[in-house]
Amino acid sequence: MLVVGLTGSIGMGKSTAAHQLRHHGLAVFDADAAVHELYAGKAVPLIEDAFPGSTRDGIVDRQMLSSLLAGQRERFQKLEAIVHPLVQAEERAFLQAEHARGADAAVLEIPLLFETGLNQKVDVVIVVSAPAHVQRERVLARAGMSEQKFESIVALQVPDEQKRAKADFVVDTSGSIEASHRQIDDIVSRLSVLTGDAFETHWC
Repeated sequence: MLVVGLTGSIGMGKSTAAHQLRHHGLAVFDADAAVHELYAGKAVPLIEDAFPGSTRDGIVDRQMLSSLLAGQRERFQKLEAIVHPLVQAEERAFLQAEHARGADAAVLEIPLLFETGLNQKVDVVIVVSAPAHVQRERVLARAGMSEQKFESIVALQVPDEQKRAKADFVVDTSGSIEASHRQIDDIVSRLSVLTGDAFETHWC
């Protein structure tokens, strides 16, 4: 089974790409969605213990947690040390389930694919990318986003140009959604003839 990593910096269009991959019948694991579930489940007591006052009514208060992190890399790394192993356990279960059902390929949609080193545990990497001014415009249009918050998020991510350089496939999302979909369609056809050993090597 081919293991595909889908990634890209904030605001680059990962969700749009994932939707089109699902349209082609590929199962996609959404790491961001998994984190949201963990923030309302098994990660709550661990995060509260590490960051007192960061939870409320049995769930992680994301705004409070963000203020406690406040751009401090050491605290952010402490949070990652709690959350990433839990997410990777779910990724493993997802891939094993897809393999068991006979899937030819499965996709891990992971915003921090390179930052966590998981690009070494997939067979193929797809990076979604757009010019910096397009990215900024998209992200700042989001509710609750500020220039400072945007800059702090970008500072923690591998630069877009480095991601593109390490990618097997790059999807330019600066145009229309239809144009992005056509690029994904082409990638899917090319994936169909590829094989890999990442699942057997890293996820069994």
